[in-house]
Amino acid sequence: MKFEAILFDCDGVLVDSEPITNGVLCTMLNEAGWAISPAQCMEVFIGKTVRREAARIEAHTGRPLTDAWMAEFYDRRNTRLADELTAIEHIHPAIERVHAHHGGRIACASGADRYKVELQLAKVGLAPYFEGRIFSGHEMPATKPAPDVYLAAAAALQAPPARCAVVEDTVTGVMAGVAAGATVYAYAPLGNAGPLVAAGATQVFASMAELPALLGC
Repeated sequence: MKFEAILFDCDGVLVDSEPITNGVLCTMLNEAGWAISPAQCMEVFIGKTVRREAARIEAHTGRPLTDAWMAEFYDRRNTRLADELTAIEHIHPAIERVHAHHGGRIACASGADRYKVELQLAKVGLAPYFEGRIFSGHEMPATKPAPDVYLAAAAALQAPPARCAVVEDTVTGVMAGVAAGATVYAYAPLGNAGPLVAAGATQVFASMAELPALLGC
């Protein structure tokens, strides 16, 4: 298929942010009384918002998930991202090629808050490719796995969702792309393809160096 637009997730697709964000979250959950390991934290929260898991957090900590706690999480997270964040390997040449091939018809459609997405894209030098085409699930009626953020991105690019490719790395994100009616390519550098295929990914790949060819660029 010749795609009219390419829609990218951010965390784990464009930037290697998940270990940093989950590291901060894991530390704060332990401080709050939930003895959760880094691996367990990644398994529970990857691809999801913290607030979406509020009931689970409150059950383990025995205390409400307050706005003040979330504000501290965002502050600690943003500080570490600004200091430590790196781009996904091979993503710069891949984005440059996809952007050029599609005449700039690419977007970033993330489940994260806009401040985080814009901070991260600026930090790794990808912001110019997505300027004016950044969409946050926090600003939609529902975030991933609902399709809203991908539908909004496709509409802004005036591309039918069925003619869009979505690039994702989590089951939650793949489900969102499939629900939008797009063709989903799943990035799985560690080879954990099974759950992504089960969620509806058309193809799983292990290196961003492969992506432009997969998209027909």
